[in-house]
Amino acid sequence: MISDYKQEYERWLANVSEPELSEELRDMDPAAAEDAFYRDLEFGTGGLRGVIGAGTNRMNIYVVAKASQGLADYLNKNAGTRPLVVIGYDTRIKSDVFSRVAASVFAANGINVRLWREPLPVPTVSYGVRALSASAGVMITASHNPMKYNGYKVYGPDGCQITTEAAKSILSEIEKLDIFADVRRADFDAASEAGTIGYVPDEVLTSFINEVKAQSVLFGDFADRELDIVYTPLNGTGLKPVTRALNEAGFTHITVVEEQKDPDGRFPTCPFPNPEIREAMELGLRYCEKTGADLLIATDPDCDRCGIAVRGGEGYRLLTGNEVGLLLLDFICSQRIKHGMMPKDPIFVKTIVTMDLAEKIADRYGVRTVNVLTGFKFIGEVIGRLEDKRDYICGFEESYGYLTGSYVRDKDAVNAAFMICEMFAFYKTRGISLIEKLDQLYGEYGYCLNTLHSYEFDGSAGMDRMAEIMKTFRRGVEAFAGRRVTRTEDYSVGINGLPKSDVLKFYTDSGSVVIRPSGTEPKLKAYISVTAKDEDEARKTEKIISGEISRITGR
Repeated sequence: MISDYKQEYERWLANVSEPELSEELRDMDPAAAEDAFYRDLEFGTGGLRGVIGAGTNRMNIYVVAKASQGLADYLNKNAGTRPLVVIGYDTRIKSDVFSRVAASVFAANGINVRLWREPLPVPTVSYGVRALSASAGVMITASHNPMKYNGYKVYGPDGCQITTEAAKSILSEIEKLDIFADVRRADFDAASEAGTIGYVPDEVLTSFINEVKAQSVLFGDFADRELDIVYTPLNGTGLKPVTRALNEAGFTHITVVEEQKDPDGRFPTCPFPNPEIREAMELGLRYCEKTGADLLIATDPDCDRCGIAVRGGEGYRLLTGNEVGLLLLDFICSQRIKHGMMPKDPIFVKTIVTMDLAEKIADRYGVRTVNVLTGFKFIGEVIGRLEDKRDYICGFEESYGYLTGSYVRDKDAVNAAFMICEMFAFYKTRGISLIEKLDQLYGEYGYCLNTLHSYEFDGSAGMDRMAEIMKTFRRGVEAFAGRRVTRTEDYSVGINGLPKSDVLKFYTDSGSVVIRPSGTEPKLKAYISVTAKDEDEARKTEKIISGEISRITGR
C-alpha cells in the first residue's frame, strides 16, 4: 500500500512525459487518483496484471520498465554472465509497446534479448526459453481478460512460470527502485543494431509446431481428417500457429471466423475474449450453423486456453473445460494402453478445483493423479520434475487449459486444438460423437457437475471485503445444500507438500466447494462440484449451493 497516494500522484504529474498518460493524469478526479495510486500493481508468480492506464496500480510503460529493471537486477545477480531473455507479446492494446520497453531495459542492463517478431501464443515463450537456453522469459499478455487489461508474465530458465521464491526475490529488487530515477533504458533501434536486441529465429517456431504434432496418440490407427472445422482466434495470437499445425497434420477444411481473424486488442465482436464464456463463442456458433461444421474451436487472445462446441440435438453444444479434459484423458490413456505406449509410472496432473471424476478415470487405467494448486504453473513445475522419467502423459485445469507433452511448461491451446481434432476424427471415423463418448463416461463413472462463480470486488475496499469473506468461511461452514461438511482443507497452512495459498476446500458426500481469491483479478471465485444420479438433480443441488455462497459474499 502507498502511504500517501496524493503525493505519488503529484510526483507522476511532474515526471511523466508520455502525452497520453499525462493527459489522463490531468483529467483524474480524486476518486480516480486514489484508485490509480493507492498501491503498486502486485507482482507475484503470475507477474503483473492490471488495467491499462496511468498510475502505480495500472499497466503502463513506467510500471513495465520498473518491473523489467527489477528482473534485470535479479538476473545480473543470479544468472551468470550475459543473461538472455526471450520476450513474447499478444495482440492486446500496447502489448507491442510494452515488449519493446522491456527489451530496452534489459539491453541497458547488459542483458541480451530475443524478441518474437510478431504476436504469438504464450507457450512459444516457454518453448523459446528452453530452445535458446535463456535465463528467463517475459510474455506481455492479460490472457482472457477484457480489453482494458494487460499484463507481464515471467518464466524461469526451465520454461515454467517463476516460483514463489523467485517472485519474492524479483519483487525485492523491484521494491528497491524509484520508478523514475532508477530505471535504465537503451534506445531500442541502437540496441538492435548492436545485436543486444535480436529476434527469435524462425526455425524455433517450426520446431514448436513439430513438437505439437508429435503429441499424436494415434500410433498408426486410422482417423479420417476430412472434418469441417470452424476456428476463431478471438482476434488473438492463435491464427497462424493453430491453422499451421492443423493443416500440416491433414486437417485442411478450416473456416476461420472472419470478424475475429485479425489481431485486434479492442476485441470489437467479443468484449470478453474468453472461450469459457458463451458470448465469446456466439459468432463462431453462427458460422457453424451456416456451414454445418463438425466442430468449433476457439482460442483466447494469448492462445493458451481452448474452447469447443460440437453438434448436439438440433444445434451445437459447448463443452466445458472439465468435459474436454475428461475426454482427452480417457482418449490418451486408452490409446496408450492399446498400443503398449504407457510409461512405467504414468502420471496425470490436475488442479484441486478440476473435476474429481478425472481421478477416477486415471485410476481405472493405472495412472497416478497428482493434484496441485490452481494455476497451470503448478502443473508445469510437476512436468519439469518428471521430464527425465518421461512419466507425464497429460494435465489439465477446469479453466480450459490442457497440455499433453513436456515440450513446454504452460498450457498450450495449439496443442489442445490439435489433440481435440485428432480425438474428434478418431471417434467420428468409428461412428461415435464426443457427446456420446462423454455420456458413456458419465454412465460408467457417475454424473458430475462442476461450475465456477466469480464475485467482483474492485478497489481497495474490495480487497478488504474479500479478506473478510475468507475469514467468514474459515470460521467454518456446517453444510452446503443440507449436506454436512465432512472435511475442510485450508491450503493457507500448507497441505500435501503444496505451497501455502489462500484457498479453502470443503467436502460433502455429494461433492466439494472451493473458495479462493483470484491471483490476477479483483474477484473471489467459488468452484462447486456436485455428484448425483443425473444432471437434473446435480443442477438443483448446485443452484442451492451457489445461492448459499452468494448470501455469504453479499453478491
